[in-house]
Amino acid sequence: MSAGTGTAIVTGTGPRTEIGRIQTMISEVETLETPLTKTLASFGTKLAYLILGATVILVLVGWLVYQWDFAELVSAAIGFAVAAVPEGLPALVTITLALGVQQMARRNAITRKLAAVETLGSVSTICSDKTGTLTKNEMTARVVRTAAHEYSVSGAGYAPHGTISIGDAGIDPAAHAELAALIEVMSLCNDARVEEDGGQWRLVGEPTEGSLRVLGMKAGFDRAGWERIAVIPFESENKYMAVLVEPEHIGADARAILVKGAPDRVLDRCTSQTAADGSREPIDRAFWEAQIDEIGDRGLRVLAAARKPAASGASEVDHDDIETGLELIGLVGIVDPPRPEAIDAIAICKSAGIRVKMITGDHAGTALAIGREMGIAAPGTKVLTGAELEAMDDDELRAVVRDVDVYARTSPEHKIRIVSALQHHGEVVAMTGDGVNDAPALTQADVGVAMGIKGTDATKEAAEVVLADDNFATIERAVEEGRRIYDNLRKSLLFLLPTNGAQSLVILIAVLAGLALPLAPVQVLWINMVTGVTLSLALANERAEHDIMDRKPRDVKAGILSAAAIRRIIVVSILIGGAALGVFYFERGQGAGMAEAQTTAVTMLATGQLAYLFNCRFLDRSGLTFAVFRGNVAVWWSTLALVVLQLVFVYAPFMHDWFRSAPIGIREWGLTIALAIVIFLLVELVKWLGRVRERSSARRLDAVG
Repeated sequence: MSAGTGTAIVTGTGPRTEIGRIQTMISEVETLETPLTKTLASFGTKLAYLILGATVILVLVGWLVYQWDFAELVSAAIGFAVAAVPEGLPALVTITLALGVQQMARRNAITRKLAAVETLGSVSTICSDKTGTLTKNEMTARVVRTAAHEYSVSGAGYAPHGTISIGDAGIDPAAHAELAALIEVMSLCNDARVEEDGGQWRLVGEPTEGSLRVLGMKAGFDRAGWERIAVIPFESENKYMAVLVEPEHIGADARAILVKGAPDRVLDRCTSQTAADGSREPIDRAFWEAQIDEIGDRGLRVLAAARKPAASGASEVDHDDIETGLELIGLVGIVDPPRPEAIDAIAICKSAGIRVKMITGDHAGTALAIGREMGIAAPGTKVLTGAELEAMDDDELRAVVRDVDVYARTSPEHKIRIVSALQHHGEVVAMTGDGVNDAPALTQADVGVAMGIKGTDATKEAAEVVLADDNFATIERAVEEGRRIYDNLRKSLLFLLPTNGAQSLVILIAVLAGLALPLAPVQVLWINMVTGVTLSLALANERAEHDIMDRKPRDVKAGILSAAAIRRIIVVSILIGGAALGVFYFERGQGAGMAEAQTTAVTMLATGQLAYLFNCRFLDRSGLTFAVFRGNVAVWWSTLALVVLQLVFVYAPFMHDWFRSAPIGIREWGLTIALAIVIFLLVELVKWLGRVRERSSARRLDAVG
């Protein structure tokens, strides 16, 4: 209503209202940490203890063994701490996630919460609506079933062009009394409008009701001669709509109650049915139940039409008026074509080890047929209905929830129980929703996904991701993007930690051996800063690995670094750190001054880290390919920036004053570059040995299996 007057009766306030009840459910949902948050928190704690322990050992050795003075110990400890702590890690994670948000937005997935980008990459189960997400949401009535006949309806979409026939023979709908009565109910018990705009037919209202309005228009029905007096609007809890109407040419004595809705809800209220001549006859419940199942098994959404004479002069209609005594007129089967891209996306999800579960309000047969067509339901798949779900306690639901892929006749309240049951098994769950009542389930899910087109503001507010196109394929693309981002975070960590490890190792070994420090604290700060500003950010732009959607979802309980990754970090730290130590003491042995030797060591760290950057472009694949030089322009810009900055460090006079650096010659550059190439090749050898080890382990597992 946009104007007029009315009387409002308050029946509840605060938490006793419907909105209050939903808000209470949202507030009671337990807030879950994202897998990345938990992983990085655990990793950061362990790393802090490791650095603290190493610093204590360094100070004790320098003080007790070599009797260094306090100033030297402080300098060494500061240099070690600066070298060991990956200061750029928080910024690196934030920037990587932010770039992921930008990329996802280009693919119609708008991310409201930064951490959701990575969480999507960990998803193991997607719970999805059917209508509009898995299907096109372009409803078209295909079948009409009455007690006398089954009618076929031609045409597609919302253009009212098509015919109604029995078999191949077209018919006049007005000549079939029971068909005319059904079309009357479906057209009048309806809030949708279909309008022509510039030669295109446009729907105003719900797609399901739009398909029924188009059915009436194909039959030539004109509702201009009817007055709607009262209405019971459709609600998900009731699954039916009822109107009190009066034909203007007859008057108040012919007022009737017309009902359309879910066939099970309507059938339970019917005591009679419409015969072929339009008269009433006793209902054949077994016949109608078989017809509902048969039409639903074709993948059609089924709606029932019923009517009942109203009391003379009645001006209101309520739920008690239609509790019993209805006359069932017939059924309408409505098709909602699956999105072809959604079928492909589901297949990709399955190959990636992600289970897709369809949750719909449709009849069980319809849901199962659509589930099979979409590739969600396998032969023999069980459908769990809302009534069966309500009869289960939490333990019973947990026992079956992973095995059920299709849920039918569900209400939004059921979603939160399904999500909680899946999370009990350690699943990372993405849940889609569009209605206000979906908000609690989206809040409970690890990733709440709201529909951007048909979703309510409450749903979008509760969600982490909003789909701009309401398309399931966009969820799959978002999961792929999340996996790419997580891979890039791992690549960045694999790059950042050995570079910090090499720098700290240089200082630690020098102290433990009682030698002169190859790096001053301010030089450690420089190499940290220059690699943090340039190299460490380049990997955030890496493209997805070729097999990214062929892997199973990662174990969220596992650390961000595997045992193989930790071994690589240790080996690379030793290689780069050892090379820096080697060139420092080699230069000192050749008579170079302290500043020249330290500058050469800093240059060795820079070139070694640059070489290792190319190792990190592929997590496990070989870097000995031309592909390592393609696909990420940011790597080359980072390389150029590093080279320019290092040249400034080596040759700019003001840098000599600030960082105690000194010019070096061609020989020193040649030495560091040659060692950097050796480091690159040795790391590739380590990666190859790791692949051999993995293949051997896989063969042993296959043999055992």
